[in-house]
Amino acid sequence: MHRSRLRWWSFFLAALLVFLPAGEVWVQAAQKKKSSHRRVRYTVPSYADPTVNDLLEGEEIPVREVAVRALGNLNGSVMVVEADSGRILTLVNQKLALSSGFKPCSTIKLAVSLAALEEGLITGDTLLRVSRRQSINLTEALAYSNNPFFEILGKRLGFEKVSSYARLLGFGELAGYLVEDEHPGSFPTRPPAYGGVGRLSSFGEGVKVTPLQLAALMAAFANGGTLHYLQYPRTEKERAGFKPRVKRHLPIQRWLPELRAGMEAAVLYGTARVSAEAEEHLLGKTGTCGEDRAKLGWFASYGELPRGQRVAVIVLLRGGRPLSGSKAAEVAGQVYRGLSQTYLLANRPEDVPPPPPATGN
Repeated sequence: MHRSRLRWWSFFLAALLVFLPAGEVWVQAAQKKKSSHRRVRYTVPSYADPTVNDLLEGEEIPVREVAVRALGNLNGSVMVVEADSGRILTLVNQKLALSSGFKPCSTIKLAVSLAALEEGLITGDTLLRVSRRQSINLTEALAYSNNPFFEILGKRLGFEKVSSYARLLGFGELAGYLVEDEHPGSFPTRPPAYGGVGRLSSFGEGVKVTPLQLAALMAAFANGGTLHYLQYPRTEKERAGFKPRVKRHLPIQRWLPELRAGMEAAVLYGTARVSAEAEEHLLGKTGTCGEDRAKLGWFASYGELPRGQRVAVIVLLRGGRPLSGSKAAEVAGQVYRGLSQTYLLANRPEDVPPPPPATGN
């Protein structure tokens, strides 16, 4: 009897020695997983008056009124640019737009897409495996902003090529010509410590971009590849003497169909689908991420108005949990709708009755 008890206790102690460390590891892993899913506390307000301290000199007032109405009391900025000339028509919340820059979030994926196409890593039809059971092409990856897809491309391209193409598209340099208080943003000289080139290629880790840089890029996508210096003529004399200034011609013509297909898919059924409510043909890329205790929501886009004017519209939102790239796309959709009505009314013959007032947002 005594020996059987000793044998039983020996088995019990052995089991404790075997399973207790594993249990501790399991508890630690569970706690780590729980902490990783803990909500980030955003301290920047989502709502504010975005027009405070804005200067009206140089603003196209009808365009500005549309942008201000669309933005409402959201803490953010709206920028509208003529795609064929680079002229800034309005810049709402000039302090935010002309600051030192923000993480581009998923808008960086446009630069990575171009690099991968130009370097021959993919075509528009190439399928990349992004999970055990899913393979997608570039159109779907842009439409749904698939992070693994662009992490794979970034790692295959390498940091130097990603950097080269991003700088070609205007990242890390001034986008404007003598635009007062503009900053050039920044692009790292080496892969970021957190996540390396994969994280940079999917979230824009380590990069700072401004609304002006994205506006110039979207204008180039709209006009076929001409990257203009953005100009913001403030006085009547500057307006009268305005002439477009070309920075460089981007070698993107052969890849525009693939890039546009992804941006159009984002609007029709992807992350920017709320903006598809606008009747105008528009294309764009959303971006959502966090930075400095604020949630960022980007929508970089361009579209054609009913009378043929091509414009680039950039929306940046900065605040808390309600804000996102999809919310920025919603604001942009209202801008395009309002601009269409404004331009139609401005060019409408007097004997044609105006359209009925809109009933929805």
